[in-house]
Amino acid sequence: MLEVKNVTLKYGDFVAVDNLSFEVEKGEIFGLLGTNGAGKTTTFRTIMGLLYPSSGYVRYEGEFVSYQTVDKIGYMIEERSLLTKLTVKDLMLYFGQLKNVEAKTILERLDYWLKRFDITDYKNKKIKELSKGNQQKIQFISALINEPSLLVLDEPFSGLDVINIELFVEVIREYQKKGCTIIFSSHQIDHVESFCERLVVLQKGKSVISGLIKDVKKEFKKHNIKIIVDGFDPKEVLKIDGVLDVIENSNEWIVKTREESVSKDVFNYVKQLDNIKKYDVEEATLSEIFIAKVGKKYEEA
Repeated sequence: MLEVKNVTLKYGDFVAVDNLSFEVEKGEIFGLLGTNGAGKTTTFRTIMGLLYPSSGYVRYEGEFVSYQTVDKIGYMIEERSLLTKLTVKDLMLYFGQLKNVEAKTILERLDYWLKRFDITDYKNKKIKELSKGNQQKIQFISALINEPSLLVLDEPFSGLDVINIELFVEVIREYQKKGCTIIFSSHQIDHVESFCERLVVLQKGKSVISGLIKDVKKEFKKHNIKIIVDGFDPKEVLKIDGVLDVIENSNEWIVKTREESVSKDVFNYVKQLDNIKKYDVEEATLSEIFIAKVGKKYEEA
C-alpha cells in the first residue's frame, strides 16, 4: 500500500503541496488530477523520494522510500527524461542497472517489450532518431524494466495515437492484475473515469475533490438526459423546474438537470411526442465535475 499522509511541501514561502493525504491499495489504479501547476508532478516526485516534504510523510509497504524500496518503483515522468544520444539498448541497460537489474535480464525484458510495442527495429537506434510517440513507448518501457510493484505514471498517454493508447491501457491493466499499485495522472479525464475507482483532484496544491468516483458523482447530483425524439422543443423543456440547460448535440438533445428526480418531469413532456428513439438518464461525467468544481476555484483564485 502507498500512504501519503498530511504532506506539505514548500519552496520558500510558496506552498506546492498543502496537507495532502490519500492511500492507494495494492492492485488499485488511482487517479491524481489537476490543472497545470496544481502540484501533481511535485506529489509524484515526493512519492518517489526525489523531494522531501516539509511536513507529513510518504510510505510504501510501511516504509519510507529509500535506496532499498525505490528498486520496486517504476516512474514515468511527464517531461521527457531520455538521454537522446544513447541507443535504446544502452539507455535501458543504464536505467535497469540503476534499479539493480542484471544486464541479461534487462535485455530479455527489453526484447519482449520492443516486440510487444512493435518497435523491434529500434533497439540499436539513438533516442533522438525516434518519433515522439516511439520515444513515449521507450519511456514507458523504462518504467517497466525493473518489474515494479508500484507504478507511477505522469501523463503516460502524451503524444500517442488511439491505437497505442489502447496498447498502453492493456499493459497497465495487466500490471493491475499482477497486484501492482498504480497511480497516474492524465489530462484525458475519460481514461481516469474508465480506469479508476478512486481519485484526488488538486488545485494549487490542495485536495478539492477526493474519494470514490461513484461517490463524487453522487454528491455532485447533476444529471444529463440524452434524448432522440421528433418534435422536441428546447424552450418548453427549459420551463421545467430543475432543468439547467438544453444542448443540441449532433442528432440528439442533452438536457442538463439539477438532480436525477427532474428526469421524471422531462419524461412526462417527452412521452407526448412522436417516435421516441432514445431517453437515457446519466450521471454527470467526471470532466463536467472537474470543470464545475476546479474551474470555478481556478477563476476565483
